[in-house]
Amino acid sequence: MIDRLIERIKETGAPIVVGLDPMLRFIPEGILRDAFGKYGETPAGAAEAVWQFNRAIVDEICDLVPAVKPQIAMYEQFGTAGVEAFARTVGYCHEKGLLVIGDVKRGDIGSTSAAYAAGHLGKVQIGSNLCAGFDEDFATVNPYLGSDGIEPFLKVCREEKKGIFVLVKTSNPSSGEFQDRLTDGRPLYELVAEKVAAWGETCMGETYSRVGAVVGATYPEMGAALRLLMPKTYILVPGYGAQGGKGKDLAAFFNEDGLGAIVNSSRGIIAAWQQEAYAGFGEEKFAKASREAVLVMREDIRQALESR
Repeated sequence: MIDRLIERIKETGAPIVVGLDPMLRFIPEGILRDAFGKYGETPAGAAEAVWQFNRAIVDEICDLVPAVKPQIAMYEQFGTAGVEAFARTVGYCHEKGLLVIGDVKRGDIGSTSAAYAAGHLGKVQIGSNLCAGFDEDFATVNPYLGSDGIEPFLKVCREEKKGIFVLVKTSNPSSGEFQDRLTDGRPLYELVAEKVAAWGETCMGETYSRVGAVVGATYPEMGAALRLLMPKTYILVPGYGAQGGKGKDLAAFFNEDGLGAIVNSSRGIIAAWQQEAYAGFGEEKFAKASREAVLVMREDIRQALESR
């Protein structure tokens, strides 16, 4: 899937992934009213609103970007109905030709990690049948239980030609409490990056590894150092837009070939209709506002890469 992702980035000219992380406050009143009218103010009603919101946005942006990244917690909070909305969203995005990065941040050991890998990327044996679970194309993985937690994902990636993005240096303000701690005189995130590069050598696509890394846009200097440590690693870059990352911060995450990174924006796109810059679209054209936000982001990244 890493080769397919690169192909789609080249086709769209947009190294962008749209984070489908819906909160009820992002959803227009009309959608909420219809969903609650059908299912009540219940988890099922909330899940229906999320699904209708996602579908409208996907319809508007599917020709502009290569991938989406639904954050599973935003769905799990609504229980089984929310998980069903997550699964429907993944399936619909695939129908629209989008690659799906499941932002699930799984990480465990042994059979538990193997079950996570099978459920999100692989297949599970049920009697005489092999059945796919959520069937995302990539998943985010937490490495802090060590190689025991990563190996089951690598196995599935090799079997299914899918991929993972391993948390290396995250965009949140407190990430440095652990990730920046020195070990043998070096920050921990650099040691994790070296492991990601080593894991990646065992799981290569044509030019880049199926093992990617998550490095926040809010730390561009660290991103530049990590880019050198992981030359064949695709970097998923969160933190653009609402978290403070800007186009000028992104150039260091890309290789000289203009590839090597894909930048995430979540509420900056899906909640664009609530921002002053896109207020003219109004509530009824919320998805059109999302499309315009993608176009603005694509141009911002293009200018940043051209000016480096």
